Amino acid sequence: MDKPLRIGIIAGELSGDTLGEGFIKAVKQQHPNAEFVGIGGPKMIAQGCESLFDMEELAVMGLVEVLGRLPRLLKVKAELVKYFISNPPDVFIGIDAPDFNLRLELDLKKAGIKTVHYVSPSVWAWRPKRIFKIDAATDLVLAFLPFEKAFYDKYNVACEFIGHTLADAIPLVPNQAEAQEHLNLDPNRQWLAVLPGSRGGEVGLIAKPFIETCQKLKKSHPELGFVVAAVNDKRRQQFEEIWQQTAPELEFTIVQDTARNVITASDAVLLASGTVALECMLLKRPMVVGYKVNRLTGWLVRKLAITEFVSLPNILAGEKLVKELLMEECEPEFLVPAVEEMLTADNTELIERFTDMHKWIRKNADEQAAKAVLELIQFERN
Repeated sequence: MDKPLRIGIIAGELSGDTLGEGFIKAVKQQHPNAEFVGIGGPKMIAQGCESLFDMEELAVMGLVEVLGRLPRLLKVKAELVKYFISNPPDVFIGIDAPDFNLRLELDLKKAGIKTVHYVSPSVWAWRPKRIFKIDAATDLVLAFLPFEKAFYDKYNVACEFIGHTLADAIPLVPNQAEAQEHLNLDPNRQWLAVLPGSRGGEVGLIAKPFIETCQKLKKSHPELGFVVAAVNDKRRQQFEEIWQQTAPELEFTIVQDTARNVITASDAVLLASGTVALECMLLKRPMVVGYKVNRLTGWLVRKLAITEFVSLPNILAGEKLVKELLMEECEPEFLVPAVEEMLTADNTELIERFTDMHKWIRKNADEQAAKAVLELIQFERN
């Protein structure tokens, strides 16, 4: 029998798990016996990926926050390097998590293993000199957005623009009524989706100002409903504890469901910056983006940043389409008026812009990613 294609693959958080799932499916369409091993979440594992460590090991936010986890992260990396060099895959793919994956990719590339980094680090936004480290660590970068490829081309670094998997998965016109029925939400109420992040560190910093914002909004908008997406039991419990400490009299509908269903069911969204902002754009919902990190991390990011925006809708548009309230501004005194303006505005023009950008990045990304990787390793069936 022919030796099956063997792919090393690591995702560091839930969004990467979704990308890994789609990539594995696309590769298996051409090579059904392909094997996948590394670190994955529930979606990748369900597709047959062997996960050597729990994905939560890598889900650490911020430059400063990672320091406390550094000894464990270094140990995990060392064990992975040893494993993959002893059991070399045809190709290794690091999905996002650049601070971890690029270091791992560098060691593997030096050992003669082909490496791909899936999701371009934000070199076009801050720390642009990282592109030279990316070039040293990878044989190919898979980029979501066209301006990312243009940046890599400028430095002659191998990169393919593959579009974004979310743009493929999300319909151009989402079905709000269906989502509301699925979540048992009253269709006669106006709903604000409240999404304070998927990682513990994010929720710990962002949930309280978001809850206080809802507390104030309720006074001026008594019929407004608040629906929260909890990605897992841990985040649900964490949010509930902060809620009870902050505003126990307030009513939240907490659903352990996808952010996508919650956003689709809502009329507007208050969210933590991240991939979910792009998802919200693709779902054609107006949003206010808030974000907090450790103060030292925030200072470092501001000092090193070279882009005006942090949320992907604004970066993709090249202008401020949605309001961003970061660090000291991620507080009720700034969030409340921003959300009120969003709730009462005519968002028709904004939705049209979101639709145009959706079409722009809709390219069957899973298939494009699989095609680029298989071409890189020149794997052919016998």
